[in-house]
Amino acid sequence: MKTFPYLKVGSVLFLFLASVSFGFAQIDEPAASVEQNEVSLPLEADENADLSTSEKTPLNSGNTAWMITATALVLFMTLPGLALFYGGLVQSKNVLSVLMHCFAIACLASIIWVAVGYSLALTPGGVDGSRGWIGGKGEFFLQNLTEESQNGDFPSSVWIIFQMTFAIITPGLIVGAFVERIKFSAVMLFSALWLVVVYCPVCYWVWGGGWLYKAGVIDFAGGIVVHATAGASALTLAWMLGRRQGYPTSLKPPHNPGMVMIGASMLWVGWFGFNAGSAVAADGSAGMAMLVTHISAAVGALTWMGIEWIKSGKATMVGIATGMVAGLATITPASGTVGPAGALLIGLLAGSVCFYATQMVKSYFEIDDSLDVFPVHGVGGMLGIIMLAFVGNPDGFLGSGAAGISEDGAIAQLMLQLEGIFVIGLWTVIATYIILRVLSMYTEIRVSNEAEEEGLDIHEHNEQGYSL
Repeated sequence: MKTFPYLKVGSVLFLFLASVSFGFAQIDEPAASVEQNEVSLPLEADENADLSTSEKTPLNSGNTAWMITATALVLFMTLPGLALFYGGLVQSKNVLSVLMHCFAIACLASIIWVAVGYSLALTPGGVDGSRGWIGGKGEFFLQNLTEESQNGDFPSSVWIIFQMTFAIITPGLIVGAFVERIKFSAVMLFSALWLVVVYCPVCYWVWGGGWLYKAGVIDFAGGIVVHATAGASALTLAWMLGRRQGYPTSLKPPHNPGMVMIGASMLWVGWFGFNAGSAVAADGSAGMAMLVTHISAAVGALTWMGIEWIKSGKATMVGIATGMVAGLATITPASGTVGPAGALLIGLLAGSVCFYATQMVKSYFEIDDSLDVFPVHGVGGMLGIIMLAFVGNPDGFLGSGAAGISEDGAIAQLMLQLEGIFVIGLWTVIATYIILRVLSMYTEIRVSNEAEEEGLDIHEHNEQGYSL
């Protein structure tokens, strides 16, 4: 099959967004406007919040400043954090392609979020806001947003871009599964479709007031919405694309562990905005989320390093950095409900479970998930979702006293969490499979063997990461 010219890639994306907008414009339902005092459902908000109250809430400058800071930190995770982390893990001939993937996805996701994403993911669906499957069309292209629009006690514009950074990093995480063998045009097309078909509905189900939110599923900062979806899609893509040349016997090690360390450190710092920012206020919940996030990252890093040290006799920079990321991914959904002791336990489990999950994916299933997206992010996110039911109990010493856990106890909450994992995991895998199959009917997905040997930097971008 002939590959789409890059001009046509842009045209396809434009037509896709236009068709989505037109399709929803035909739905006979009133628009859910961003009023001057809008109270959108935040990550863990009151489902009975009045979305159309006429009484204006005073703007809280402290909360506004914190949410602006948190937004910058989350974007910092992708650019440059994730880009450098992934870039250091690949061969030198492919480093620029990975940086390009992360950068281009950040730009693409931003436009999609403005055009349709925010409205579909985080505004009420249906006539009375009760539709549990997808958000409404009232905020396509942010048509009702003004400078005076508020989300609670801070500007709606800040809320929108804060959530935009989550939509940026989620498909960015998937990049690690298909590095060194996928065409850039396929990355762009897949990411655009995936955001609308997978991320937006899942975001609405869990965070936007959808059916899983109403059922009682808890995901404070993205264990399911971000990490589980990215991990499940990564595993599906890696399986469908096939292995890189020379896998697993003759692959070269990461070309720049120093770059890996720098990128991982940026992820660590940025994650404070990811988790503490999800408190949607500069308060005690944000402070506790920041503390437990740091604890879990440190414990996860040391645990991974310790296991690796025992097994191979050496402690590696790549290993300790990967363990740190596993600790961060695992604490994410529970960061609003656990205390310091719970974070110690979660970090310990993250470093050990994710380590052995990595070995299983590569050795037992022989799937070339190149940069371990599924075992680190997918398994880590799901593990955190499960552990939340047990260590997030407000009455236990492992919990921080946060509300939200089912009154019926840990087992009841566990069943809800497992339901969320199963449904969203199944949806993600099926949707990812269909998207890739459809794309493969119109364009080539994988580069040729010659291009893979030459390197994607030159073949796809006519540039080099290094000129020595």
